[in-house]
Amino acid sequence: MKSLKRAAYALAGLGISAVTLSGCSVSVEGKDYTSVQPAFNIEQFFDGDVKAWGIVQNRSGEVVQRFKVDIDGSIDGDTLTLDESFDYGVGEGPMSRTWKIVKQSDGTFVGNAGDIDGPAAGTSYGNAFNFHYQMDLPVDDTSYSVTFDDWFWAFDETTMMNRSYIRKFGIVMAEVTIFMQKQE
Repeated sequence: MKSLKRAAYALAGLGISAVTLSGCSVSVEGKDYTSVQPAFNIEQFFDGDVKAWGIVQNRSGEVVQRFKVDIDGSIDGDTLTLDESFDYGVGEGPMSRTWKIVKQSDGTFVGNAGDIDGPAAGTSYGNAFNFHYQMDLPVDDTSYSVTFDDWFWAFDETTMMNRSYIRKFGIVMAEVTIFMQKQE
């Protein structure tokens, strides 16, 4: 009888753990956006000046960074270059970042930046665009190897929202929300 009770408690504990961990995961399916308009064209949107405003929230929902970004985008052949300059109102982080994003023959994109580990893989899905990459993220006096699941959604030709899910061991540790607007 005792072993039956122990087995029941163990199963209950596993069930609670599974429910708890599933609540820590976010899954966006790109195929759900393939027919949504307007289509997001990363090259057109970022060719020129873009202003952005964003926040980073930790697992508890606390805003740990609030920032503005000036993005100067340019296209040379099949390479989109994004020069980003950050200004922080809350928290701290990199002051600048330069992305080099190259369109591949199959329509996907490969991006690189100095603080990104290896290439970022980019795919368009109608009004959505997804970048997926690894990064050593500095936090206080240490650095954590994390995965970014970076989603962009177009509202129109000049307005876009970005949501990034920062994962460690598959669990969302922080979320980034950025509003971007192309400048005239």
